[in-house]
Amino acid sequence: MRTLIAAALLPLPALAQDLPDIAFQTLTLDPAHATITFRVDHLGFSHYTAGFDRFAATLDFGTDRPQDARLSAEIDVASLDLPSPPDGFLAELLGANWFDAATHPVIRFTSDTITPTGGTTATVTGTMQMLGVSSPVTMEVTFNGGYPQAEWEPYARIGFSARGSLSRSAFGMAIGVPPPGSTLGVGDTVSFAIEAEFIGQPKP
Repeated sequence: MRTLIAAALLPLPALAQDLPDIAFQTLTLDPAHATITFRVDHLGFSHYTAGFDRFAATLDFGTDRPQDARLSAEIDVASLDLPSPPDGFLAELLGANWFDAATHPVIRFTSDTITPTGGTTATVTGTMQMLGVSSPVTMEVTFNGGYPQAEWEPYARIGFSARGSLSRSAFGMAIGVPPPGSTLGVGDTVSFAIEAEFIGQPKP
């Protein structure tokens, strides 16, 4: 998916040295530097790739309190972006059998736990709400860097990459899932990739 959900997603032990002097604050996703894409198996022949164009997220974070980091994110389902869709295909995916955008226009994610796995990596587990169903989703996150402020912008900026997967049938989207032992359909496992930068509050 092109933000879900971004990422509250940081390697807690390393942050103090990598991001000096960033006071705990609410950072906001920079939509100009964020993407969510997803991939799903199609007939065993390819991994169909698409994404979302409109999403938002906030990240509560500071190097003085990294253990309190928390992410909330929302995706506008109607912003589904498909590569060269045939006539009617986008409307079909946004319809009741798939994303059901009219009834469930927003996908939400809230982080629950952040577990460091290395100097710049962490596992983030949270609750995703889609199609009226809440289910846990886990992603592996890499902290790419940041600064407390720069000459060209008077606020903090930090960036992450995240990768994960989910079962679409766990959210009630089971249409087209191949029967056991077959790939004739659309796979149940959806892998996603997130690139996200967050910006903080302007310095006075």
